[in-house]
Amino acid sequence: MQTRGVIYIHSSPPAVCPHVEWAIGRVLESSGGSSRQGTVKLGWSPQEAERGTMRAERPWTGYAGMGAEFAKALAQWPMLRFEVTEDPSAGVDGERIMHVPGRGAYRAAMSASGDIMIAEDRIRALLATTTSAEALRSGLDQLLGLDWERELAPYRQSSGGTEQSWLSQVS
Repeated sequence: MQTRGVIYIHSSPPAVCPHVEWAIGRVLESSGGSSRQGTVKLGWSPQEAERGTMRAERPWTGYAGMGAEFAKALAQWPMLRFEVTEDPSAGVDGERIMHVPGRGAYRAAMSASGDIMIAEDRIRALLATTTSAEALRSGLDQLLGLDWERELAPYRQSSGGTEQSWLSQVS
């Protein structure tokens, strides 16, 4: 089942950039694609929100679940700030995975319009265990990944002018 998404590297030390490209290439290669390790080039630009770091973003196409594989490969470098999205496909919810240094990864289902979706059982569990409006608000913020969203917001602002081309799994 084909789908698509976007890899956003919000901040990376320059020395790690080639490793990020190799990791993405390995995912493409292991998925049966024709990409040879090291051939992915992301078109890096300076990250204005954090001096001395680089940013890149790249759309991709591939099979359902590939977004999680990209995120797993990128999480090898805990200093990276990144996001990987995967659009919904037939019978499969979309997904957003956000990673922030010191906080780790946040993973959630995503609607076709890009909104975070919270499963009914998680909302019911939160309602069953909260005793105040403040606790409910805090629990919903946690379920929505608000801490990750807040931390990544300034990094998303400086996204203009980067090269765009598609990464594709070719079978």
